[in-house]
Amino acid sequence: MTDTNITSKQAWAAVLRRDRAFDGRFVTGVLSTGIYCRPSCAARHPARKHVRFFATGGEAREAGLRACKRCMPDNVARDEAAVLAAIEEIKASEGRPTLDELAAITGYSPTHFQRVFKRATGLSPAAYARALREERARDALSGAERVSDAIYESGFEAPSRFYDSTKEKLGMTPSAWTKGGAGVTISYAIVETSLGPMLVAASEKGVCRLSFNENRADLERRFPNAVLEQGGDEFAGLLQKVVDAVEAPGRAWDIPLDVRGTAFQQKVWDALLAIPAGETRSYGELAAALGNPKASRAVGGANGANNIAVLIPCHRVVQADGSLGGYAYGPRIKAELLRREQEG
Repeated sequence: MTDTNITSKQAWAAVLRRDRAFDGRFVTGVLSTGIYCRPSCAARHPARKHVRFFATGGEAREAGLRACKRCMPDNVARDEAAVLAAIEEIKASEGRPTLDELAAITGYSPTHFQRVFKRATGLSPAAYARALREERARDALSGAERVSDAIYESGFEAPSRFYDSTKEKLGMTPSAWTKGGAGVTISYAIVETSLGPMLVAASEKGVCRLSFNENRADLERRFPNAVLEQGGDEFAGLLQKVVDAVEAPGRAWDIPLDVRGTAFQQKVWDALLAIPAGETRSYGELAAALGNPKASRAVGGANGANNIAVLIPCHRVVQADGSLGGYAYGPRIKAELLRREQEG
């Protein structure tokens, strides 16, 4: 490989976990078949002895290989440009551009563009547009004197549309959200896991805190206006689901979450949830997926502000060179979570 930022060992590991975060950074040459692929190609993995890594598709072609027709590795740059163009159109539009309109801008068919957009952002174009409106509404709620003013200014046709769209995500009504969630009752427990003592806390809407090596005093600092109580029988079922999810991360666990943060933090956390189990992303790649490639530092801050470890998988964010980077609960837990996901 000519890209000195990625070693062959890191490249092969990315291929084995089909990590989309490495698409565009190198291609995988399969000498036994004469093709080259994206690292995330869904085709069956070749034997390591038949693989050679190239920094670009051009280098692979010079070596006599041809592009894979399944993953189309030469389209990575075009796909990225198309997604960014669509995001700009969504942001600039007063209404909601249709899938056909966005596809026409990018030159893709609607069906193909839907797949490209969702692969890059974790959301369909329509879901992204809805999330953007909700983000604007949250920003407006922070400074508006009346909730209704913020709702209309954010592009919702009526207050009922906003309440239907956001009440489950906010975990409370918009009025309560502007007051910091005062009066919310939170049940909690501290249990032993294979990763160490784990604190789990939940409101009526869902889990609002999951952390390691913390106690009630830490929880009080996180939620100073809430009423805290030891979890009872009703809490036990949810607690067991959370423990199971931590012991086997990456599986599809049906666990309700009550996440609270700024509009930008919520957007980053949604992007974390869209990262497939066993894959990783860098801060820069997350920022690009959110439509702002220069916001990697802000993404890092939002990632660090995540209240719900594992279930909102901030452990899947790594350094640009593929190294683990930091983690609130230490590198050992982060490495173990990634290992379990990749082997699961």
